[in-house]
Amino acid sequence: LLAAVILSAGASSRMGRPKALIPYREGTFLQHLLDVTRHPKIGVTRVVLGAGAEQIRAAANLDPSVVVINPKWEKGQLSSICAGVRSLAETETDGMVLCPVDHPLVSAALVADLVKRFYESGNAIVIPAYKGRRGHPVIFSSALYGDLLAAPAEKGARAVVWAHAADVLEVPTDEEGIILNINDPDMLKHVIEQEKE
Repeated sequence: LLAAVILSAGASSRMGRPKALIPYREGTFLQHLLDVTRHPKIGVTRVVLGAGAEQIRAAANLDPSVVVINPKWEKGQLSSICAGVRSLAETETDGMVLCPVDHPLVSAALVADLVKRFYESGNAIVIPAYKGRRGHPVIFSSALYGDLLAAPAEKGARAVVWAHAADVLEVPTDEEGIILNINDPDMLKHVIEQEKE
């Protein structure tokens, strides 16, 4: 089984409120990612929180078993990835589906396709690509958990992707959402207007 690890620890300073709780479709960014990562092959969920953790946990009504607190969230995204990886230490997983909360515009169908390709290909890293540009979510094999924990902070998970370039499977998709990083109100407005079209 895979774990879904949703990264939601940042301060959201440009957005002015926690990205996890931004309304989207029927719920919020966080709820949408929780929904699209419900899959028979995804047996574990972790939501990594840092800034505003209590507010997010209460508003999203998160089960305590899925919450991982990253006390070092100010050190950036890699610190949250590492917190997520460490939380899986007691759990048997084949890998993890890494979902940053500021890339919420992905579908359950895309997640299912990535999961399918991960198991079929045997590749250690599976990444969606839109018009040649790589995006999120990314699946990392559990064989790379140690590499992620040892990655340099300034390069983050990308360092692991580069180091294992020969073992990366790119999965083409027509979902532009994989490359859309929604981190300020203008971007959010643009996305909501596009959804209405």
